[in-house]
Amino acid sequence: QVQLVESGGGLVQAGGSLRLSCSASRSIFSINAMEWYRQAPGKQRELVAQIFSGGTTYYADSVKGRFTISRVNANNTVYLQMNSLKPEDTAVYYCRTIVVRRTYWGQGTQVTVSS
Repeated sequence: QVQLVESGGGLVQAGGSLRLSCSASRSIFSINAMEWYRQAPGKQRELVAQIFSGGTTYYADSVKGRFTISRVNANNTVYLQMNSLKPEDTAVYYCRTIVVRRTYWGQGTQVTVSS
């Protein structure tokens, strides 16, 4: 079992930056994939970025070149650095992982980008 807690959301102007953190309640060293999703009002939740234990990363086309996902196994934390933010990035951002075929989500953190 693992608990995920996101932080770092807030209100920012377009073009600004935020760094989200996802802290896990246990070691993530042995967890393969750590992921960030987001859900905007009236829209489906979508995958934003993934990072695998070997360091491989994946990004949705909409954030490629602007967002960077990273993980620090030593402190059980995954980060999402978001630069050049746009109003369409406004959403609740969630951390997710799968451990022993069970899916775990954090509670989410709100990101609001004003134009």
